[in-house]
Amino acid sequence: MQDRELLDYIINTPHNNMTNEEIIHLLLENTVSKKGEEQETFAQRAADKMAAFAGSWTFILTFTAVLIGWICVNLWFGTRAFDPYPFILLNLVLSCVAAVQAPLIMMSQQRQEQKDRNRNENDYKVNLKSEIILKDLHKKLDRILALVDMEEFNRLHENVENRINKTE
Repeated sequence: MQDRELLDYIINTPHNNMTNEEIIHLLLENTVSKKGEEQETFAQRAADKMAAFAGSWTFILTFTAVLIGWICVNLWFGTRAFDPYPFILLNLVLSCVAAVQAPLIMMSQQRQEQKDRNRNENDYKVNLKSEIILKDLHKKLDRILALVDMEEFNRLHENVENRINKTE
C-alpha cells in the first residue's frame, strides 16, 4: 500500500488536495484508538456473565456437588425416590442445562472474538500511524543533515559528547 492509501485507512478523512505536511499534522491530531466500546444489551451482558460463571471452578464444584447429592438422595430412598436409578429426570435436567448453556457460551465467545478483531485492527492502525510519522521524521532529519555543514556537525557532536562525559 502507498502512504496515501494507508492514511485513508487510518484516519478515514478525504485529503486529496492536502500537502504532505498537512496530512502529517492531521495524522498527529487524530487519535486512532477507540476508547469506548459499543454498548451491550442486557441479554448480551447476561450471556457473558453466565458464560463466565459456567466456566468457573465455583460452577464446576457446585454442579458436581449437586449431582452427587442428587444421586445419593435417590439411592438412599431406593424405590420411594423421586428419580430412581437410571436417573431419567437427572438426564433430562442435564440435557436442558447443556441446551441452554451451549448457545449462551457461543454467543459470548463470538462477541469476544469481535472485540479482539476490533482491538487488533485498532493496534494495526496505531502501528501504521507510528510508522508513517517515523518515516516523515526520518525524511526531515535527512533534509536537515543535508543542509548542515559536516564539519560543523562533527564539532557539535564532539561538544555534546564532551558534555556527556563531564556529567558521568
